[in-house]
This record gives sequence, structure tokens and C-alpha cells, in this order.
Amino acid sequence: MRPSFYPRLVNNPFDDPGVFIPFLFENRAILFDAGDNYPLSPRDILKISHVFVSHTHIDHFAGFDRMLRLFLGREKILSLYGPDGFLKNVEGKLAAYCWNLAESFTHPFAVEATEVRSDRLLTNCYLLKNKFIPLCDPVAEPFPANGMLLKEPSICVSAVILDHRIPCLGFSLKEQFHVNIIKDSLERLGLGVGPWLKCFKNVLFEGQPADSLFEVMPGKTFPLGELTKEIATITPGQKITYITDVGCTPDNVEKIIALARDSDHLFIESAFLEGESELAGEKYHLTATQAGMLAAEAGAKQFTLFHFSPRYSGMEHLFREEAEAAFKEYRQ
Repeated sequence: MRPSFYPRLVNNPFDDPGVFIPFLFENRAILFDAGDNYPLSPRDILKISHVFVSHTHIDHFAGFDRMLRLFLGREKILSLYGPDGFLKNVEGKLAAYCWNLAESFTHPFAVEATEVRSDRLLTNCYLLKNKFIPLCDPVAEPFPANGMLLKEPSICVSAVILDHRIPCLGFSLKEQFHVNIIKDSLERLGLGVGPWLKCFKNVLFEGQPADSLFEVMPGKTFPLGELTKEIATITPGQKITYITDVGCTPDNVEKIIALARDSDHLFIESAFLEGESELAGEKYHLTATQAGMLAAEAGAKQFTLFHFSPRYSGMEHLFREEAEAAFKEYRQ
């Protein structure tokens, strides 16, 4: 089955962390962390609808400026999520520039930012036409027990608050289920591909009754259940998890394993080799062995390491060998 998402690291493992997740057949993408993003083309950047920031150390947030510049003058809302103190960080970025020409932009653009605290979410909106000055105080709502920050018919994104000596967020994107269209069946029924297929999938994600009627085109209507059996195969959805800048503490380990449970692809940092585990603990980062252990304990099908310390330049293979050995050991 062709997956819905093809996630990839924005940079090589020694450079700024970040994972870019484009949506198949949609002009849309999600980004985990906003460090240096110049390997992404402007076309890729403009697909991004939501950015989930683990924390605002410069290597995780410096790329916001480029995104802001590319989005100016476009009819778009860019949604951001980050840890405690995030609204102040976003407002500081926006206040760093002079917006006296804001009225010259004809298309509206807005930044919607959500700060994730242990007890609540704080959200505010910043409009270009208002020179990004917020119109009101942040809107507060309780932090959901399931950690869900974004819920759409087809996907959801959840977060946990981890410890990097400051709050640091881990994220997981989960597809509700995957709908694979059988093209031979479309031809047999005399149905062509087109925008109606996206509507069809959305109806399935919304849980419409099987006996409800679905109009493919004027004059061609099918019971939803019968059409689904004819043209679609339903399989479990993808799960992609992103973990960076955390110490291997008991609390972090428990939260990471729960968040990453049964991930199809786990992106997990590995700043040090196991020989420097003491230094890793002092800096609240993971070793390759710890990353492999966590991937195994979570039951991840695949994992990718990143965020290597530059001290290991030229030794990238050692990280993979060490992590894979731990993965095999802890899976048994």
C-alpha cells in the first residue's frame, strides 16, 4: 500500500534537527521543529500548515524567520505549537521587524501560536494587517488528558512534555486509517479520478453511515458502504513520532515509550555514543544505545537517528551500529 506520508529529515544528522512531513496528493505539509530549513525549497515551505516546535533553542527555532518571509502577503494561517514561554518567544520574533508596510499586502496572513503548558494551552493570533500585534489576551483551555494538540478527520497530532532542563515537547502524528483506492475498480465502474476521491475519503474519516448515499458526480450516486467495498482497501494508518533533546531519565523514558508506541517511523535524537553516556546525562541528551533501546521498547517498526554532536564528524556509522545493536537486544 502506498503510504500517505513520506517523512524526512530536513538536514543531515549533524545539522539542525527537524522533520518535514508532506501529505501525498495534497499541497500540504507538517513540520517538526523549525531550525535551519534552507534544504527545503520555497515550494516545500509554502506547503506547511502547522509547525510543532520542541523548544526554542536557536537550532530548533531559527528557521521561523525564513518561513515568515515566504508567507508574507499570502492568504494563509500558519499554526505554531511550542512549550512553556512560547507565546513570548513568537511575539519577540514578530516584534523584531518593522511592519510599517503591512497595509500594502493585499492578501491576509496570520500566525496562530499555541503554548503548551502542563495544565493548559494558551493560544493567540497575530495578524499581518495588525502588524502582528495581538488584539486580545491569549485564549486558555485545559491541556487534554490524551495530549492531543491537533485533531482533523484523517489525522491527529499529540504531544508530551519532556525534560531537557527546560520543558521540551515530543510529538506524534497519527493517521486515523489509510484509504487505498483500487484504480482497476474505478475503471470497471466507469469512474475517473478527480477531486471527488478526496471528498470520498473525508466522508469515510468522518464516519458517515454505510447506507448513506455518496454522489460521485451528477447522476452517479452509490451507497457509501457498497462503493467502499468496490473501490477502496482500508488499512491501519501511519504513525510518525519525533523525539529530541531529552535526558534518559525514568520519567522521560516512560513518556517517550508511551508516545512512540507502535510507531511506523520514530525520529529520535542521538547526540552521543554510549562511551560518553555520563556527558550525555549531564547535557540531557540521548546516546545511540539509549535511542535504540527506546525504539525497541516502543515497538517502532523503523527509526532514524539525528542531532549528532559535531565531535563525531566522520563517525556517523558508529551511531547506527550502536543503536541497531541495542534495538535488537531490547526487542528480544
